Amino acid sequence: MATQTESWQMKGDLIAACSCDWGCPCSFDAPPTNVWCQGTYVWHIQEGSFEGVSLDGLTVCWSGQSPGPMHLGHVTTQKVIDSRANGEQREALAKIMSGQIGDPFVIFAAVTETELDPIFAPFEVTIDGLSSKVSAPGALEMSLTTIKNPVTGVPEELTLLKPTGFTSKEVQLGASEVHRRNQARPFREIRRVLSLRVLLAVNHQSLAFVSALIPSSNPLDFLTR
Repeated sequence: MATQTESWQMKGDLIAACSCDWGCPCSFDAPPTNVWCQGTYVWHIQEGSFEGVSLDGLTVCWSGQSPGPMHLGHVTTQKVIDSRANGEQREALAKIMSGQIGDPFVIFAAVTETELDPIFAPFEVTIDGLSSKVSAPGALEMSLTTIKNPVTGVPEELTLLKPTGFTSKEVQLGASEVHRRNQARPFREIRRVLSLRVLLAVNHQSLAFVSALIPSSNPLDFLTR
């Protein structure tokens, strides 16, 4: 059980992708584009700690597959934890991602019906806006790009504003060139999908972008670039 004395914080980058069309119906409690939904969040931690245990430079991932709208539950989930983490760091990351401490992980935990065993793998992360890439051999591969206008082919600059969102208030929208989870059970490669690239921060300063949804009492906040 989490206690009031447990202290944690993170600052870094969040990259996410899902199988729905641009705008992501799940953001509005609407049915997924393909009836089912597959989504992945990757947190690349620049600075972080849990109860004095440093999490600097580590990366973690949450993936979920739902037979219908995410908010109805019945989601099968799996976590990928950076294999570079030592025993204390793995325990800290598992505790944070368990949903025992606070948002947004408490919401992920609430919609989970089946949780697969975690995968431990080394991450390779390239942060470059909507050209960002993430790879965890044997577990995950993601590559982002801009959304192209279907008529002119010109890249579009699109932003989703949703003050009631639980992962962020504002996100830059793109598309996934590659989105695969666990090479033994790969995601379908879908080009018309939502991709997010946001920054995690430990306060509500917008850094000239946008302040976070997460309450000020929670040490995990999201800011878009």
